[in-house]
Amino acid sequence: MSAAAAPRRSRSLWSDAFSRLTAEKLVLLCMGIILLYGFVALAAKVGLIASTWNQEVGAPYSPPDFSSIKTCLGTDIFGRSVFYKVIHGTRIAMSVGLVAALISIPIGVVLGAVAGYFGGWVDEVIVWFYTTISSIPSILLLTAVTFILGKGLFSVYLALGATSWVSLARLVRGEFMKHKNREYVVAAEALGAGHSARIFRHILPNTLHIAVVNFSLQFQIAIKTEVILSYLGLGAVGQPSWGIMIDDAKLELSRGVWWQLAAATFAMFFIVLAFNVFSDALRDALDPKLKRG
Repeated sequence: MSAAAAPRRSRSLWSDAFSRLTAEKLVLLCMGIILLYGFVALAAKVGLIASTWNQEVGAPYSPPDFSSIKTCLGTDIFGRSVFYKVIHGTRIAMSVGLVAALISIPIGVVLGAVAGYFGGWVDEVIVWFYTTISSIPSILLLTAVTFILGKGLFSVYLALGATSWVSLARLVRGEFMKHKNREYVVAAEALGAGHSARIFRHILPNTLHIAVVNFSLQFQIAIKTEVILSYLGLGAVGQPSWGIMIDDAKLELSRGVWWQLAAATFAMFFIVLAFNVFSDALRDALDPKLKRG
């Protein structure tokens, strides 16, 4: 296979994957849910919706009242709208998922590519590094990093981004080890392509689907982890995160106040489920071994 054939195959793979994804109604529904959450998060970020989430809209612990959008999911102990808090929790969750994935993906791709391509002592050092990180329980490592950096979303971004790249690095390393001796790479070397050209222009485009699938997986993992960290008091501070809402509900349940827990739980459930279904479909669509004839 020539070096020029690689881009054509890559384009064919992406177009085929898109057609297979759009042919599944369940996948389209999940894509719609993800886009809806993204739109809500962006609108809340710029203040188009739920900008008054911290204002009192009714009596404390009012049950859901569908006569008003503000009280459709009830109120909390301070009479604030649970619906508005869920919207801002969506903003936090989506931002954490996006930023953490954008930090971890480049780290995993670069380290995995360098290790798989060069091999030798370079590979040994990188493998030792990510094996050491993966040997530490993830929740303990995240807790330690957030303790060092301090509470807040910035710490969550860095902690998740800096610790969630290991699985991607392993996958990319394996793919580079398979591709580096194939004919199109050897041909590129014979034509004078250097190491960087062979890595980024020839091999990486043929392994990029792994990073795309991993991005989707890391997104929903980061959302769940942020909820856990906020529940433990190490995440968002002074903002209505889903984890903080679930933590507040511990005492509310004894009073029969269930709506804040239900709202935060279902909001997280739908986006995580949508990402799980979409990730599986994306993996099946982008894996050449699973292509249907």
